[in-house]
Amino acid sequence: MQQPAIEVRNLRKGFRKRAGFRKKSELLAVNDVSFYVMPGETYGLLGPNGSGKSSLIRILSTLLIADSGYVRLLDFTLPEQAEEVRRIIGRVSVDAAFYKKLSARENLLYTALLYGQKAREAEKRVMRILDELGMEDTKFSTPLEEMSRGMQQKISIARALMLNPPLLLLDEPTTGLDPKSRRDVQSFLEELQSREGTTILLTTHDMAEAERLCARIGFLAHGKLVAEGTAAELMQRSGAHTLDDAFIKLTGEELVEEKDESTDYADCSV
Repeated sequence: MQQPAIEVRNLRKGFRKRAGFRKKSELLAVNDVSFYVMPGETYGLLGPNGSGKSSLIRILSTLLIADSGYVRLLDFTLPEQAEEVRRIIGRVSVDAAFYKKLSARENLLYTALLYGQKAREAEKRVMRILDELGMEDTKFSTPLEEMSRGMQQKISIARALMLNPPLLLLDEPTTGLDPKSRRDVQSFLEELQSREGTTILLTTHDMAEAERLCARIGFLAHGKLVAEGTAAELMQRSGAHTLDDAFIKLTGEELVEEKDESTDYADCSV
């Protein structure tokens, strides 16, 4: 039997939050979450801000350490084999960091050289990816600080894909993009998954995006995975005609795109 590419069991992550001068309370960002993603599958996690999506992605990306639970990505477990995991994942987040004074080309080539790639080969691959994402060649030498939010996000996606990782962890990858750029990114991810067999874990607020890209979807609410299945299964289970209505019925919450979830824990400590 084929093993999952991503396996998460009973994952838990809490933060201590100050509630007054002396008192502290614990906020469970991820509360006993279990799911799996098969090789070559695109799995979506949907939830409002504060539901635990970004915390979960950060754990899988080795940026946070879980309090308890089991995580395996391909043949590696976390946190014991974090260094090996970093070599097999590509991560795209809504708050991607760059050297803003450098151009898109310089940022991407720096990443390539950091990972031991040859500059000429890396540049060819990056140019192909950016072309498929619908980015003009003339923008390649423009400093990142002069680019729009959508353009910067395309560079972030190209940076994650230039190493051709077997696992992609995408945290709100199309947030802030204009409709055409969003379609470009979605089409590229579909082609990538079909061509390379890349395993993708996607968090999103966009129900249409989840229905288009994801074979299976999990609904997160208050740190818990409350429902899971195909879009059709989730709608049938809830008696809803749309995925939006299914989400509301199964979680009791509306899915609204707001501020970055990371700000919810600004006053928390691990």
